[in-house]
Amino acid sequence: MQDIHPVSLIGAGPGDPDLLTVKAARLLGQADVVVYDRLVSEAILDLAPDGATRIFAGKASRHHHMPQEDINELLATLALGGQKVVRLKGGDPFVFGRGSEEALHLAARGVPFEVVPGITAASGCTTYAGVPLTHRGLANGVRFVTGHRMGGHGLDLNWASLADPDTTLVIYMGLTNVAEISDKLMEHGMPRNLPVAAIQNGTTDKQRTVITTLADLPDCVASMSLKAPTLLVLGRVVGLAEDLDWRNPVVACDLEQAQA
Repeated sequence: MQDIHPVSLIGAGPGDPDLLTVKAARLLGQADVVVYDRLVSEAILDLAPDGATRIFAGKASRHHHMPQEDINELLATLALGGQKVVRLKGGDPFVFGRGSEEALHLAARGVPFEVVPGITAASGCTTYAGVPLTHRGLANGVRFVTGHRMGGHGLDLNWASLADPDTTLVIYMGLTNVAEISDKLMEHGMPRNLPVAAIQNGTTDKQRTVITTLADLPDCVASMSLKAPTLLVLGRVVGLAEDLDWRNPVVACDLEQAQA
């Protein structure tokens, strides 16, 4: 009977290839097949052996190159065929990465797997933008939520719970619903002047960090032409970015100048 190698569900981090873990790089270098997402860089893919097969399974908002169910079964089929399979996912597989869905499918099909954590965008992008997730006197906790819903439906979030100025709020995939996010949080008591950072292409050479307020966030996203992938970070800790922006300078959104 042919050996079944464990499928490696690997977090590729937020963008900078140097943030890939040592274990992830080692397993990637042994792969027969690499199934990868849209945000995985060429520099990381180049760590795979020259003869390894690359299969793109990327997703963008409202457009899936390959449905999730097909990805799940593809991983199982390749592994059952005796291949050493690496599944590369941006960030961390278990943080809004649907890695747990893939793992559950593999388990149901009797395919062994291992999960290699990656640096999630909330940690990597904020660090590269000079925004600490927690800071004494400014934020005593942090919450991660997704700002995207399947099929374009409205967000089903506990807005009253999220509108806590003592907690840093990090929103993944929030550009499409940025106006709803801003309105709902202010409606539930979040200060209109709460500092917000929008970090586009975080940790890469194309990183942009735009600083604004919760009230001005939707207009700033539009005026600065921010595109995915952009992480939204809300909280008083954002006010430290101008002093801690060690990688790239932050840019303050000036709506009056943009509209002039």
